[in-house]
Amino acid sequence: MALKEEVINLICTTLEVKEGEVKEDEKLYDSIGVDSTEVVELVVALKKQFQVPLETNDVTKFSTPLEIVETIEKKK
Repeated sequence: MALKEEVINLICTTLEVKEGEVKEDEKLYDSIGVDSTEVVELVVALKKQFQVPLETNDVTKFSTPLEIVETIEKKK
């Protein structure tokens, strides 16, 4: 599975949203209405899943899934 699909699946699982609701080039806040608490949950899940040193300011509610993928690739 490609990294992009893994990230989108993890977003859906962690934030309990349907896969079709997450748009790869739309900000998380705009597409699924995440708040700052949910972003922290997502960062923790991403760190565990991909074994990368992410900080909460690396991923924000204004990040898109594609930006998150780019960030993970840079950190690996």
